[in-house]
Amino acid sequence: MPAIHRERVLRAATSSFLARGYGSSVDDIARRARVAKQTVYQHFASKDALFKEVAAELAKQITVDLGKGELRQSLLAFALTYRKRALGPQGIATFRTLVPEVPRFPALARAMYAGGAGALVVRLAAYLARAMAAGELRRDDPELAAEIFLGMLVGHDRLKRLFGVHCGDKDEARRTARIVDCFLRAYAP
Repeated sequence: MPAIHRERVLRAATSSFLARGYGSSVDDIARRARVAKQTVYQHFASKDALFKEVAAELAKQITVDLGKGELRQSLLAFALTYRKRALGPQGIATFRTLVPEVPRFPALARAMYAGGAGALVVRLAAYLARAMAAGELRRDDPELAAEIFLGMLVGHDRLKRLFGVHCGDKDEARRTARIVDCFLRAYAP
């Protein structure tokens, strides 16, 4: 039963933090989880500890695998999935929730970056390095290329979503393909 309560607390805390940010109360989290406040503290020493665990889990959800096969198709599949996760409602809510708390939790922020976005850059850079070595892309700094590609994928679209500006999701696949093609032209051999 304790593991079930812990999972319920984590789900409730995630929902509460995404809705209200760090300002969520432990009372509200306990109420959402249908457990006593004491149960929350049995599993997490403090609200900070609970927030850190929720934040780490949210950061992992942005991770996307790179497919095997033809370069453009692999990058396109990656890009579609990444944009869906990063720019979808939960991705935007996660961004809104975590960024304001970076000054409060600087070590956690660095660890989350390393385990989430940073790890994604490393994996994407390794993939691009292989494509560069195979002559599919021009030789350049693969880490910078990965960062540029990820920036192209979310850049201004994230900003629009953060400000509630409609982004025209009906052309998502076309827009994503255009971004991938632009990146491939920039790094053409």
